[in-house]
Amino acid sequence: MLKKNSIVKLDITGMTHEGLGVGRIEGFAVFVQGAIDGEVVLAKIIKVLKSYAVARVMKYLKTSPQRTEPFCPVYKRCGGCSLQHMSYEKTLEFKRQVVIDNLTRIGGLKDVKVNETIGMENPLNYRDKAQYPVGPGKDGPVAGFFARRSHEIIYAPVCGIQHPLSDKAKDIVLEFVKAENIPVYDENTGDGLIRHVVVKTAFGTGEIMVILVATQPEIPKINQLTERLKRDIPGLASIILNVNPKWGNVILGDRNITIYGKDAIEDVLGGLIFEISPLSFYQVNPVQTEVLYNKAIEYAKLNGNETVYDLYCGIGTITLFAARKAGRAIGIEVVPEAVEAAKRNALRNNITNIEFYAGKAEEVFPKLFEEGKRADVVFIDPPRKGCDESLLKTLVEMSPGRIVYVSCNPSTLARDLKYLCSTDAGYAVKEVQPVDMFPWTEHVETVVLITRDKK
Repeated sequence: MLKKNSIVKLDITGMTHEGLGVGRIEGFAVFVQGAIDGEVVLAKIIKVLKSYAVARVMKYLKTSPQRTEPFCPVYKRCGGCSLQHMSYEKTLEFKRQVVIDNLTRIGGLKDVKVNETIGMENPLNYRDKAQYPVGPGKDGPVAGFFARRSHEIIYAPVCGIQHPLSDKAKDIVLEFVKAENIPVYDENTGDGLIRHVVVKTAFGTGEIMVILVATQPEIPKINQLTERLKRDIPGLASIILNVNPKWGNVILGDRNITIYGKDAIEDVLGGLIFEISPLSFYQVNPVQTEVLYNKAIEYAKLNGNETVYDLYCGIGTITLFAARKAGRAIGIEVVPEAVEAAKRNALRNNITNIEFYAGKAEEVFPKLFEEGKRADVVFIDPPRKGCDESLLKTLVEMSPGRIVYVSCNPSTLARDLKYLCSTDAGYAVKEVQPVDMFPWTEHVETVVLITRDKK
């Protein structure tokens, strides 16, 4: 029986979906942070549970040719990019295997065509949204990222996956907070004023929005901070004070106060103009988003006559992409503000063969079906929890010829595909395309083509 603090030699024979190396002692699984399959390590057992143990590498006895030096100085502490110790090519292979494993183990799907993961030519500085928690540190206020498996805030002067101006805006706010003795939020007590800095950057237009998340609707000397941001952040188009007095991990509150500039910024994606507001969901990697959506439209094989549904449509990104090639496009989204933005986006782009409904997709979609509405193609892009069974049931009953499922969570994707590909449902997965939307992290986006044709 393994004991805590014991030193063991491990052959790393596999990897978990979180990127941990897996070794075994007499059949007992040991998970090792930072180890790559094919390596041999001396590791110290730091935790022993009923079905597995967790260990820390003490020494590498054999290293993988795919091992690289992390580019981030706080890589080992930060909870963000967990795969920086691998070559980029290795991370793409890893993500494809994660998709395959989930489809097989959870979905029960075998012999499915899973393409190689589509990566980026330059997988750095790709994020168009940065979210920095602000709080008390050992030496005063700090802003940065949460440490791995904790809420300790780690300061990172530069983050290699964020837009450089995001880091700069974060530092300007932090300097202001320190200079003016502005109280920062302590999540243990609920005291303090400034709790997050969120920066949204429109890569297509260069417009930048800085969101200051605070517990109260006023920040002392806010005009000084505004002038500094205006002076030092090129492209600054909006400063928003977002009020969030609630306990919990939700970053943004419901109330937004425009301190400077516009209520929303605009981006250009795939030749379309999109409005980005403080609360609207917008994919964080614009380069790969275009790759992702183009693949989704390719799978749909639209000829200009179809009725298309886009479930969980957000601000209408996929809906507008599809409307350009379909006869009619219908989007459904639960966030009312996103629906209003989607309607404005349609008007901005002179797209008229489009309609949006506000409400939960699992409620609105079945209701439209009961009213006799039908679809030839349905796009699904749900949150990480996947689809509600009532929505999947309606999909099967409506029986569109093609379903294009866009997923950010391979496990819930596999669960939903198992339902759709059951004997009673009658659908089949034709092709699966992983896309690396989040380089250097364990996350993978996946586009799946599902049809009635099982041949």
